Order: sequence, then C-alpha cells, then structure tokens
Amino acid sequence: MSETTEPHWLLLIHQIPPKPNYFRVKVWRRLQRLGAVAIKNSVYVLPRSDQAYEDFQWVAREIVEGGGDVSICEARFVEGLSDQQVEALFHSARDADYAQITEEARRVMKEIGSVGKIDPEALVQAEASLARLKRRQSEITSIDFFGAPGREALDGLLGGIEARLIPPARGEEVVPDASGMGKQVRGRTWVTRKGIHIDRMASAWLIRRFIDPDARFKFVVSRGYRPEAGEVRFDMFEAEYTHKGDRCTFEVLVEGFCLRDSALLPIAQIVHDIDLKDSKFELRETAGIDHLVAGIGLAHRDDEERLARGSALFDDLHAYFRRERE
Repeated sequence: MSETTEPHWLLLIHQIPPKPNYFRVKVWRRLQRLGAVAIKNSVYVLPRSDQAYEDFQWVAREIVEGGGDVSICEARFVEGLSDQQVEALFHSARDADYAQITEEARRVMKEIGSVGKIDPEALVQAEASLARLKRRQSEITSIDFFGAPGREALDGLLGGIEARLIPPARGEEVVPDASGMGKQVRGRTWVTRKGIHIDRMASAWLIRRFIDPDARFKFVVSRGYRPEAGEVRFDMFEAEYTHKGDRCTFEVLVEGFCLRDSALLPIAQIVHDIDLKDSKFELRETAGIDHLVAGIGLAHRDDEERLARGSALFDDLHAYFRRERE
C-alpha cells in the first residue's frame, strides 16, 4: 500500500448504556486525557500510532466491562472531513486548553509585576503557581499532536514569569548587540515548527530581509526535536528566539537584533495582536492581515509556499508603512 493511501487515523466508535450517567462522563474524561477529539457524538479520533492504539484498547476494555459496545479502526478520510479539518479540531481543542492556562499565567505575571523586588510571601506563592502551571502545560503538551498555535504564547508567559522569579545565569542567552547586526547567526539554518502561521511567517520574512539575507529555513515537528550543528531555532519550544513575557517572536527578534526601521513597529503590533489575540494595539489594518494570512494557510499546505506568499505580503506591508511614516 502506498504512503498516500495508508490510514493516518485511529477511530474509537462506542455505544454506551444511558445509565448510569457517571459512566458516560467517566469515558469522556478518559478520552479527553488521551487528547482524542470527537468527530461525531460517539466517534473519537487520534493520530495513528502504537501508543494511540494501546490507549484506545484500554478505553475499549473499560467500555465493554461497563456494558457498552466499541470498535477501533484505522481510517483515512476520503470524503467529507479532510485531514486538515481533523487537524484543525486538534488545534482547537489544545488551544482551548492552552488558553485556560495562559489566562492564569497572565494573572500571575500581573501580580508579580515586571520591576522591583517581590515580597517574600508573594514570591513563594508565585513559585508555587509557576510550578502548577508548568505541570499543567506539560500535560497538555503531551497530547498536542500537531503543535497548536496557542502553545507559543503560553511558553512565552511562563518563561517571562520564570525569568522574573529565577533570573537566568549570565551568558545563558545569546543576544547579538547592535554593532553585530546578526553576524553571530549569519549563514545558519533557521529552524521552526511546521505549519507556519502569522508569527513564524513574519519572523522568517524579518530574518531573511533584515538579519540574515542568506538564511535557510527548516520546518520540523517540534515535539522532541534536537537542533543540529549550525541551526538556530525560532518560535518553538526552547528556541533561541521565541516568545518572551508578553512579546511574540517577531517582537523579540526586532528588539534582540536592534532593528531600528520605523516601519517594523506597526508590523510588530499587527503580528502581536493576531498571534497572541490580546488586542493590545488594535491597528485598523490588523483584521485584514489576519484574513490574508489565514487564506495563505488554507490555500497552501507546503511551508515553503506559505513563506513565499507571506514574504510578498510583508514586503508590501513594509513598503506601505515606510511611505506612511516618511
């Protein structure tokens, strides 16, 4: 069987007795913890893997022991739902999970502030909150099979809280100075997650236009990825350049490389609002750019194609803001 026709998914199809009510809820919670999403009322899906098959087997045994019926099957969607639409269901589910933790992380960040000494009692409480949030983040990340966009905002916030509570050791982070203008990273391969959207798309454009004209890009599955020699990561977990505090990766790059082009400021504000969804700047152009970037994502699956279309978009946007500010 060719690669294009191999099943990508595992389905669990169940029929559970109406009574007792708690049993249905118990099964639902088990499936939620596995990261499965529902495509019909009693049909749940996971990406096909040995682990997913074993997880579904345990749930199936529990359903049968509770008096229900269950089937597990490998599937490939040929009509109706597409693979992209199923992946979007996973993105939506994990983004909702991340959003809950992000909201609490923002509250913790607000409580500790950004400057000045932290009261010892507040410090203990904030450290406990951070540990709890990181545990919850780890639980969600373990079932984030396709790298939901909401993860970057949460990573940045938790990193900002941690930096506020536990300052990094000197020399731990590499940030080029203004005179260097990116010499430390020129000629490298810049690595980021597959399925690029607004922040990764804009950041890649920024890197190639202002930081490293000869930049090569590599798009990977971020989960468990270990960088190779000569690679610099951006907008992904544990990357050299990624979200920090309430700043998206684009903002971090502009600041870290001391880019003084005035037209980059409104672009950074647009990318921030679309990526973090916090309506911090509310430029009138933001909604239109959001729709255009979403259209690029829908029309092009290949990341190189997305980058090419996105780069053209940001070239034009940069020209617009540059003329507006002259």
